[in-house]
Amino acid sequence: MGQMIFVNLPTADLATADKFYEALGFAKNPAFSDENATSWIIDENIFVMSLQQEFFGSFLVNGDKPGLGSGQREVLNALSADTREGVDDFVTRAQAGGGSIYRAADEPFPGMYQAAVQDPDGHVWEISWMSPEALQSMEASEG
Repeated sequence: MGQMIFVNLPTADLATADKFYEALGFAKNPAFSDENATSWIIDENIFVMSLQQEFFGSFLVNGDKPGLGSGQREVLNALSADTREGVDDFVTRAQAGGGSIYRAADEPFPGMYQAAVQDPDGHVWEISWMSPEALQSMEASEG
């Protein structure tokens, strides 16, 4: 088995967070979901764990506290899309699930299209697509 990624995020309202992640098309993993947390499958080895704020806090040490609503960003969660249209679809689904646009879709350089949304708790999810030509160009310049 390869490595897996579990993104653990605090939430003020588990039902609201669940609506958002379901709207994105992630699959709920009932084996790791209960009244304190919901596990969402993004891909075979990538999961997001939405944890009630108090439950999330139980994993923190050294006086750390969940930073919901603090206005500070420590992480931008980033996912890739298979197509340019997939970026727009992700944004539409995020808004339908109660999220909002954090950064409008743009093309920072030719062949890369991206946007960012935030969930109802303010966690940011970036979504981007890169054309095969732009990816090859990047790889060639690194080599």
